[in-house]
This record gives sequence, structure tokens and C-alpha cells, in this order.
Amino acid sequence: MSTTVLFSTFAPFPTLSLSVPSETRFEDLYELLCDRYPDLPACDDLTISPHAGSIPPAKTIISALHGPTSNLITLRLMPRLRGGKGGFGSQLRAAGGRMSSQKTSNNDSCRDLSGRRLSTIKTAKKLAEYQANEPLRKKAEAEARIAKLEALEKKIKHADPESLAGTKHRFDDSEYLEESREIVDSVKTAVTAGRDNLRFML
Repeated sequence: MSTTVLFSTFAPFPTLSLSVPSETRFEDLYELLCDRYPDLPACDDLTISPHAGSIPPAKTIISALHGPTSNLITLRLMPRLRGGKGGFGSQLRAAGGRMSSQKTSNNDSCRDLSGRRLSTIKTAKKLAEYQANEPLRKKAEAEARIAKLEALEKKIKHADPESLAGTKHRFDDSEYLEESREIVDSVKTAVTAGRDNLRFML
């Protein structure tokens, strides 16, 4: 009794057919196929496998691969895939770790939906916060100057008069504070001008 074996192949080979005795072993199929089709590549470059399931053992009899009511078997003739030494997954994980370590959180060069750079928006916010906190800074600076003057006056008051002989010391608080206010006003004017220029640029 014979069994017909159909091999689905790859280009440029068409579907191949082979009629073999039912007692033929699975490992002998390729040799018989090469006898029928001598143009096939060497067996080391091709592999025979079923369309579904795992490859049967080499000593399996062909008749065991089909049902009792059929003598037709369909198999696949495919190029053999050459495997490497492995380690590709570990290489991918290592490359991913290097890429993640190089990530940066600096997105100042990006733009918002209006087309403005994020760095420009951050600068404008910082300038607005600086101007909003200006009264507190003025008050703190004035208090620091007053405290410094009071400390100096106290030091002079308790100093030895002989050490101060021939030396003039004048502490005019109103004049000092007026000069300080003028300096603060000039700084405020410069900050306002810078803010207006920045808004014009935006």
C-alpha cells in the first residue's frame, strides 16, 4: 500500500507530490523527494514539517500520519532557519536601559499650542513673580538698613569719646532712606521696561 505526500513549498518551487510506501519513515522522505526532484537544495538547507503541530520523530512511519480512511498527507517544505547563540533579548534590554538613562526633562525648546517656546513662558512667569514680590523685598531691605543704622548708632554711643576725637560722624536716616528709595525705583523701572520688552517679543 502506498501513501501520497503533497509538499507545499516556496518560490520558485511549485507544490511537489510524492508517492511512497506506507512503511516509509519520516526521515527518508527528503531523500526520496530529491530522487524525484534533483534540483532541490541540500537537506541541510531545508526542513519538512506538518502544517500544524510539531515535527514528528525521525523514525515515525508515514502511515501513522494520516487517518485510516485516507492515504494522503500534506506537509511543508521550508528553508531551515539558522539560529544564533542567543542573547538578543538581553541586548535589547541593555540598549533600552542606556536609552532611558539618557532621557532629559528639559523641554524648554518645545512650543505650546500658541507657538510660543516654553522657555519664554517660564521667563515671563518668573518676571511676574519677581515684580509681585517687590513690596516685600523693599520692606525687608528697608528694615535691614534701619537695623544696621541702629546698630551703628548704638556702637558709637557706647564707644570711647577719646577714640572719636577729631572725627566727624554723621548719620542722617532720612537722607539714607531717600537714596535707597531712589535706587529701588530705578531698579523697578528697569524691571518694568524689561517685562514690556519681553511681552513685545511674545
